[in-house]
Amino acid sequence: MLGWAYGRLCRSYDEMTDLPASLRATLAVELPLGAAEVAAVQEAPDGVRKALLVYPDHGSAETVLLPYDIGASTCLSSQVGCRQGCRFCATGVSGFTRHLRAGEIMEQFLWAARAAAPRRLRRLVMMGAGEPLDNYAEVLTFLRRLHDAEVFGLSYRHMTISTVGLVPEILRLAEEGLPLNLALSLHATRDDLRSALIPENRRYKVADILDATDRYFAATGRRITYEFLLVRDLNDTPQEADRLCELVAEHPGHVNLIPLNPVPEFPFAAPAPERVRAFAERLRRGGVNATVRRTLGRDVQAACGQLRRHYDKEGQPVPPRRSWPISLPPPAPGRPEDPLRSETER
Repeated sequence: MLGWAYGRLCRSYDEMTDLPASLRATLAVELPLGAAEVAAVQEAPDGVRKALLVYPDHGSAETVLLPYDIGASTCLSSQVGCRQGCRFCATGVSGFTRHLRAGEIMEQFLWAARAAAPRRLRRLVMMGAGEPLDNYAEVLTFLRRLHDAEVFGLSYRHMTISTVGLVPEILRLAEEGLPLNLALSLHATRDDLRSALIPENRRYKVADILDATDRYFAATGRRITYEFLLVRDLNDTPQEADRLCELVAEHPGHVNLIPLNPVPEFPFAAPAPERVRAFAERLRRGGVNATVRRTLGRDVQAACGQLRRHYDKEGQPVPPRRSWPISLPPPAPGRPEDPLRSETER
């Protein structure tokens, strides 16, 4: 039966033709293959597909299929909503409802696997709605199940967990003995700015989080990815690039720069492409291994929470919400002239 469900990705027991009809009927009632309904699917010209899955209690979660050249990848959600309240994230507007169970996360993966067919999913990132380490037990149960050779046999080295920096859970994960990739949503070098963007930073400061990720690297040998969301006129300055160089230079990992995928109701904008390139080059000149994430899926609201927030609990469209208020600290002292800003931006 596992071969039918995970190998052939069947959607119902009726497709399992080597099982007796009576057994299939019983299983359909007592052990349903999936409880979620796909309320909406959007596809962008670049091939990105995004689905909104609605569970029987009307909780919903988003799943994204990313058709990279190196192999299809999927971005999965771990919670209905999120407790972290990051100010740039559309999921933060909706608040937190509940954790997703391992089987509910698996339903997202199976949707993506079917959508990717005949290509096979090669990678997954727990980087959708929710904080994966806040739902530690269910996320680890799902990943272990997916790694099982009789289920999907996906390598742990092709799985990534993204976190805002829950220090105790990072240290707990380091003790699991699993070669999972860990990505830290850093996004700012200063505690005051990061706390304004990511409220969890008031609990765990940047220095404490980096110490925990260093310990994760020491235990697993997996280099850390420091995710850095670039927001126009907020953290895309040369001064911030220099501080980022100083901050991560002594830590084993690399910086993944992410140009903001704007949410129309939010007061943030993406930097111009040439400004992103200049920021990345400044990091490289400072000795930091830096890459720029390829921007995909803007036409399908692919950033976390963007699709879900436009549908109600029944999966029906709703009007746009108002902007999320935010109070930011003043800019850090620096040179008044910004050499990263192009002539067209000045």
